[in-house]
Amino acid sequence: MSSVTRTRRLVRPIAIAALLIAIPAHSADRSLEYAVKATFLYKFASFVEWPQGSFARESSPFNVCVVGPDPFAGRIQEAVSGQSVGRHPIVLRQLAKAERQSDCHVMFVSGSANQSVAEALEAVSGTATLTVTDSALGSTAGIMHFVIVDDRVSFDIDNAAAARNRLVISSKLLALARRVNAARPGNTP
Repeated sequence: MSSVTRTRRLVRPIAIAALLIAIPAHSADRSLEYAVKATFLYKFASFVEWPQGSFARESSPFNVCVVGPDPFAGRIQEAVSGQSVGRHPIVLRQLAKAERQSDCHVMFVSGSANQSVAEALEAVSGTATLTVTDSALGSTAGIMHFVIVDDRVSFDIDNAAAARNRLVISSKLLALARRVNAARPGNTP
């Protein structure tokens, strides 16, 4: 491993920790809150290992999907523009409903009249999809669940759900979470 790669691996968790500490999510400024959340959506991917076969080719797109209404008001597109996860360019997709074959790597679920958050999460359960939900939109939680703590954006992680989706979340990201529901022995990939 090159020194550049090692340096990047060390800088990433520090950068995310700095965002958690330095950027308040004042309820009066929802645009800042959702800008931070939009950035987290694709940054989480650097700390997750997807199972073999999750990408058809080395250069296949990394799909970030928003299911239901988009509370980010275009901020995700701004955050992911020109970004990649490894060699995979990020592609943003808007979906009315989550389906088993949605082909999403990260899926933000907001819920709608077409499909509740719980139904969307069930639709992709067992697939290699990192599901993300938001406490501001309801209590039903995906693998990652945004919460506001002391006026700052934070998140909870359901590592048992990640294991069911064959995803391995880095210990660095687990350490930054407010709360972690641990994977039970025998449930990990």
